[in-house]
Formats: sequence, C-alpha cells, structure tokens
Amino acid sequence: MLDLTPTKPPVGDLAFLARHGDMPALVRQLRGLGGCTTPIRLDGHRTEIHSGTGEILHELHSADLPAGNLLVRCNNRRATRCASCAEIYRRDTYQLITAGLRGGKGTPERVATHPRVFATFTAPSFGPVHNRPASGRCRCGTRHAEDAPELGTPLDPDTYDYEAAVLWNAHASKIWARFSIYLRREVAKRAGLSQRAFRHHARVSFAKVAEYQKRGAIHFHAVIRIDGPEGGDSPPPAWATAELLADAIRAAGTAAEVPGPVIDGRAYDFAFGRQLDIRAIRSADFDGPAELTDRAVAAYVAKYATKGAEIATGTLDRPLKFLAELAQLDINEHARQLIRTAWHLGARRELADLRLRAWAHMLGFRGHFSTKTRRYSTTLGALREARAQWRRLQAAMARGDDAYGPDEDTTLVLAHWVFAGIGLSRGEEWLAAAFTPDDTEGENTRAR
Repeated sequence: MLDLTPTKPPVGDLAFLARHGDMPALVRQLRGLGGCTTPIRLDGHRTEIHSGTGEILHELHSADLPAGNLLVRCNNRRATRCASCAEIYRRDTYQLITAGLRGGKGTPERVATHPRVFATFTAPSFGPVHNRPASGRCRCGTRHAEDAPELGTPLDPDTYDYEAAVLWNAHASKIWARFSIYLRREVAKRAGLSQRAFRHHARVSFAKVAEYQKRGAIHFHAVIRIDGPEGGDSPPPAWATAELLADAIRAAGTAAEVPGPVIDGRAYDFAFGRQLDIRAIRSADFDGPAELTDRAVAAYVAKYATKGAEIATGTLDRPLKFLAELAQLDINEHARQLIRTAWHLGARRELADLRLRAWAHMLGFRGHFSTKTRRYSTTLGALREARAQWRRLQAAMARGDDAYGPDEDTTLVLAHWVFAGIGLSRGEEWLAAAFTPDDTEGENTRAR
C-alpha cells in the first residue's frame, strides 16, 4: 500500500491557505478526490435551471470553491502516475472481467457455464536474455534472484535484435486483430460450419490486456469464451467445448501473421512467439488446487491493467520531447537502447504511420492496454457512469436536494469549463495526504 502519510508540513503554504480560504472546506474538497495526486484543475461554471419555470436550481462557480478551481480526478491508469486513480482502473477492470466470467453488471449468470479459456500470447525471441528458468540457472550460469536487475536484459547486447523488438511491439495490436479473425474461422471449421453460417450458431467473445515482459516485449493475456449467437444471452451450441476452443486458438495463433516494412533490404514479418499457454477456466465453485478459477483469472488480468513498460522494463511513463533527455534519465541500458532504437526508426519516412517517436517511451507499442468484444460484458464507461451517478446522488443529498436529484426532462444544464492546470500546490498536497482516509482504517483519517 502506498504510504501517503505527510512528513514535514509546508508551514508557509498552509498559512497562506488558512489566510485566504476556508480550510475545513478545502479539506473536504481535497478529500473528494479520493486520493488522486494529480487532479485536473478547471475554471468555469455550471448552472442547473428548471426549463419550465426558469428557476435556478443550483449554481457552481470555480472561483467560489476553496481551491479556486474545480478539481477533477486525473483518471490515469498508470500506477506510477497516480496510485489512487490506477487502483480504481484496476478494480473496474476486475469487475469487467468478472462480469464476463460469472455474470452481473448486465451480463447473465449463464456465461459461467459457457466454454472459457485463459490464454497467454508471447512475442518471439530477439536474442537470449537473462532469465530464471525452471532448472534454476540462467544461460549465463547464474541463479538470478527474483528481483535481479539484469533479468530481461540481453546476454549479448551487440547481437540483440533491438530493431525487430521495437517493430514487433508496434505491430502487436495488428497481430491480435488478425488472430481474432482467424479464431472465428478456426472455430467454425471445427464445428463443420461455413463462416457465414457460424454467426447463426455461435459467437466468440473475449477480453484481453497487454503486459510488458522484462525484456520489453509486449504479450497478451486473454479470456476467450464461446457464446450462443446472441452472445452471453444465449447458450452455446452442444459442440462448443473448452477443448475445441483451445485447439482453434492454437491454430489461429500459429497462422496469424502480419507483413512488416522493408528496412535496408530486410523484410519483416511479425507473428506470435512459439510459447502459447492455454488453460480452461473452471467455476469458482470448484476451487481446487489444480483448477484455474474465474476469480483468479480476473485478479490476474486486472493486475496488469495499471502497469506499463516503466514497471516491467524500468523505462518511462511519459513521452520524450527530445532524445537528449535520455542522458539525464536513470534507466537501465537495455531500456535506453530500446527507446533510442524507436526514436531513430521514427525518423524514417516509410514508418511515419507507426509514430514511433511519440511512442518511444512505450518501446513502440501504441495499442490499448485493455480491449474486449462488445458482447463480452459491461464496459468501463458504464462502470464509470454508475459511479458518477452515485456521486451526484451523494452530493444532492448533502445539499439537501431531492434524493433522486432534479428531473432531467425538466432541467437545463448550462456549463462552461476550461483547463487551468494539473496538480496540487505543496500545501494542498500535504492536506490531501493528511486527511485522505486509509482503506485499512475505514473512516479514520491518517492524521488527526
């Protein structure tokens, strides 16, 4: 758990805030951020007007707020940027994955009986790296500790194929898209159906996340399910089994290949690596030691939703403006070379569509970290809207308004907001850390 307990208070900043504002009201506004450390500051106003009578139901002006701005959570998914918002993203991802495995959030509970597998797709080798094999010894002859800094770095940096590694990351999303097309074909083939007829009998649904390996290569974790033709609302056909699905995944994963660019006479083609792990998912009701349960899968997938290359590889969590910035950064040489390679490839005109310089800090990968098919389960947007509605209800009750808020059919909302900055002042940051409740203490505050 992140320790936000404040150390030495910034007395000057706190004194300024006390002289120029309502300190208890400022603490309440900061606590409303729920621990977000890099909120977005907005200037503007919001007015709710009854469209029938013209009565002003509620007004909010940023200048009247204790912080002088409306403070909105940053909602950054990266744990290195904002641990609080990243934790909400992780929990939402857990709920999304769980809903597709057990039902709930608008998804029928019968999906728990559909054939489901958990599959991991890796990248090919770009050269031998330091690792921790089952035998215990790395190729270098050393038994590396679990947190050894050399893990994932090349045994011979001079022969490691950095160019192919970066370009593979840049094409990883295209490989997955090709795989998803082939997977439906392979499932239909094993069912003895044409692709056109398949849609009338079954549907393939999935949710996946991208994860960086220690070596800086992307790989995908995916929950894949066979439904009836209406998705989770309809039962799958009798021929649909986890074994059939796993066999189709192996065939599609092997066949999925994406042509790459030709650079200095070298033609690239990209496909998944040979290591493909597929495991059937059992119901949480059968929580035996050898079973892979839906709860374990959802927790595993959600864990990687907030992690980027900066955690796995020790690289950056934000874009570079100039390559010269690399000289000032405390990162390992392997990550530095991957970024440098992406930057240099980004200067090539034939690779302009890959935008490698903009995504050099991500080692070339520019895809979404979590994606799903429409019928898999609920959406992150729906979960956020439900949370926003709950917060509006709480705010209305705190103001003494009708518990259900004004009737949207008879309420006109006029709002205008402009960006005013990001983050908190030193005094605000100290107050936010001091008075934000610790999850382990319920409503008790960290500092009294």
